[in-house]
Amino acid sequence: MRKILILLLLPALLGSCNAISSLVHDDQVVAKVGKNKLYKSEVERFIPNLVSPEDSARLAKQYINSWAMDLLYLDVAERELSKGELDVSAELEDFRRSLLKYRYEQRYINDRLDTLVTDEQVRNYYEAHKSDFELKRPVLKVRFVDVMKDSPNINAILRMMTSQEYDDVQRADTLAKSTALRWFDSSDTWMDANELAKYFGLEYTQLLSLLRGDTIRYEPADRADLMVAYVCDIRNSGPAPLDYCAPRIRDILMSARKHDLMNSLERDLLENALERKQFVVYKNEE
Repeated sequence: MRKILILLLLPALLGSCNAISSLVHDDQVVAKVGKNKLYKSEVERFIPNLVSPEDSARLAKQYINSWAMDLLYLDVAERELSKGELDVSAELEDFRRSLLKYRYEQRYINDRLDTLVTDEQVRNYYEAHKSDFELKRPVLKVRFVDVMKDSPNINAILRMMTSQEYDDVQRADTLAKSTALRWFDSSDTWMDANELAKYFGLEYTQLLSLLRGDTIRYEPADRADLMVAYVCDIRNSGPAPLDYCAPRIRDILMSARKHDLMNSLERDLLENALERKQFVVYKNEE
């Protein structure tokens, strides 16, 4: 009865297996290299949503060619390289060790790193290392606008953006955002002159040569727009301002803490291993 039952069920089981196989592989093959097949669904996962049909086709072609090239390289390498050259076990083991070491280091640091850097710590470091923060280029606090010269709002924006009154600046901000080509207010944050010059499409030396009083004004000859920067403050030389250096100092302090943690980890590992006789150094006697 058991054999008869198995024989009766076998076609159904085989049909079920074939159905499962069909589900797994029921996908359009878009490329093939030897026995390797690339399916449409794999390519689609690589292509971001909301891209144009032209970009989609370009990305699909790029992915297919990259997939094929990897397999073709592998095929020719396996045929042309010697047995010794094909043995990558040592390299894989080195990579495995490095990867595991890196992962543990990251977990060790994340579990122990004090990420709080106080303003006082930043200030103390700045005062002790001022010579490290000498300016290479001027830094500025500015308000910038790029507006068409025939805009009916141009005079109002230019007048209000240079005002010392908060309400005027807010009105300039609202008006510029709705009618100007570009606008930003960096009056509370220092900006490198080179960064500001990029908004004008100039070298920073060219830009600073246009500074008249507290205003930089530039009218490109071949365009119908006007670019203006109102300079709220400028520092041309000497140590960079503390608030400009603060982000960099915080990174320096955090890097030093990470370095100290890693030194502590390595020291503890060696000392503990030596104490437990897990690590033994043999002395050569002459």
